[in-house]
Amino acid sequence: MAGQKETIDILLAESFKELACQQPIEKITIKAITDKAGVIRPTFYNHFQDKYELLEWIIRVQVLEPIRPLVHAGMVDEALILIFTLLKKEKEFYEKAARLEGQNSFEDIVKKCIADILLEVIKSKSPSGRSGHPWLTPEHIAQYYAQSMCFVVVHWIKGGMTVGPQEITDVYNYMITRSMSQVIEEL
Repeated sequence: MAGQKETIDILLAESFKELACQQPIEKITIKAITDKAGVIRPTFYNHFQDKYELLEWIIRVQVLEPIRPLVHAGMVDEALILIFTLLKKEKEFYEKAARLEGQNSFEDIVKKCIADILLEVIKSKSPSGRSGHPWLTPEHIAQYYAQSMCFVVVHWIKGGMTVGPQEITDVYNYMITRSMSQVIEEL
């Protein structure tokens, strides 16, 4: 049964992505998604609450799930390059998705997904979650890095993905490994 659920999830996701390349996501109806996928409308609701939950599933399963073993193994650069490569592979879809603003914005969905995977990794590496400062909780640390990563991802997409995956990873690493003072001095 799990295989059938995954197959339908993929069908719905591919249908949604095709439609998103043809029209704004806000205008895509559940009926259009199900018609294109060749399933009945109630099937959609057996899998997803709405199209924004479907978008979150796409980000979690098709972009972040493949990087999970890399992040757990400490191969963060490789994980970042893979994220940018996967996004660029479906450039048209992600450029349209990145236009979602307001409630259910692409940025908010991406930030939440990244924070969740980072929190999972932080908790697995530091089960006690204790640090030298009460403000430095696993949740705060995950949110901080998710915010910075999300900023780079969204602006890279909105900028047309003109910089390659390796180069944008290098830029992100440059910014994240230096203090603000260092970056300002080096400009």
